[in-house]
Amino acid sequence: MHLLMDSSTSSSSGTLMCPPTNADNGSGVLVFDTSLLQKQVNLPTEFIWPNGDLVLNQEELQEPVVDLGGFIRGDEKETARAAELVRSACSNHGFFQVINHGVEASLIQTVHQEVDKIFKLPLDKKLSLRRKPGGLCGYSGAHADRYSSKLPWKETFSFGYSPNSFKPVVVDYFKSVLGRNFEVTGWAYQKYCEEMSRVSMLIFELLGISLGIDRLHYRNYFEDGSSIMRCNYYPPCNNSSLTLGTGPHCDPTSLTILHQDQVGGLEVFANNKWQAVRPRPDALVINIGDTFMALSNGIYKSCSHRAVVNRERERRSLVFFVSPKEDKVVRPPQDLVCREVTRKYPDFTWSDLLEFTQKHYRADVATLQSFIQWLQLQNQNRSSMSKPSNF
Repeated sequence: MHLLMDSSTSSSSGTLMCPPTNADNGSGVLVFDTSLLQKQVNLPTEFIWPNGDLVLNQEELQEPVVDLGGFIRGDEKETARAAELVRSACSNHGFFQVINHGVEASLIQTVHQEVDKIFKLPLDKKLSLRRKPGGLCGYSGAHADRYSSKLPWKETFSFGYSPNSFKPVVVDYFKSVLGRNFEVTGWAYQKYCEEMSRVSMLIFELLGISLGIDRLHYRNYFEDGSSIMRCNYYPPCNNSSLTLGTGPHCDPTSLTILHQDQVGGLEVFANNKWQAVRPRPDALVINIGDTFMALSNGIYKSCSHRAVVNRERERRSLVFFVSPKEDKVVRPPQDLVCREVTRKYPDFTWSDLLEFTQKHYRADVATLQSFIQWLQLQNQNRSSMSKPSNF
């Protein structure tokens, strides 16, 4: 597999990280300053996406809305109904929404409001928070620190969360990088991450039920896992028809829990077309990622999705990515393998896939397949190097 592809290649064929081309801040990285960009008549070429990625959506996705209330109460009939809805959605496109999840509406409203405190900071302050190369936490403007073309029209702020930590890791992170003035913000996101972690365990249990295996299998597998929380801010764009807030891709992680505001913009590729996801203030968006697709032996599909930007209105979303512990082997339960007869994917660890997406490959709709090819090549190279020399 030839990995060093040109950065202008369409995302559907796989694109790779490449060095930045603009150096207007002295660091060699294009600065995402929307106050200046929005005054320009023409959109900079770095933000223009190929026509194939910009195809307009044709309709609204009729995804299932799964009521978790009965499942949480232990109602067997309601649990069976929820599991069937999940099974149908994940077998088709890997996407559904959940209601009656137990997360207080006031908490969701609070963390959405706190987003602005981060992204309305002075540009110099935000740039001082930039995430380090290969890192997962910190600020990013249009991912210009990683890519030089097909830049997403958005800003992000990411931080880690571990459910097994005895310390308030989110609060500590906010205080360390943003200062004590952000301690209240940190506590809001700490509580939100705790709630997202709780919901993720419910979803993993429901996924186990829907696949007909031990209902606690995935819940136990992820109990010592790690998560990344990401706040997304999509400014208005005068040339919104030429760019994207997030390009077409599948999440390499296991499970994504998202809450979007009422502006809309999230789209899922299902039935060979892009379909819009209606914002529901009381619902959490759930989508399957590449790692869980491997954990289900390919029975459940990793969700292909993107985010479009609005010409007039700014948009915000909160995203919680769940992954296994980095050194844990990604392998489907034996029950599923026996049922399917063959393994769809070889064993790998989350740290392997994470390294691939952070250092070698820009996540798209073919990440898992490309990773498996890369992994096999790496293993072949290691095997040939370990063979004794004839000399």
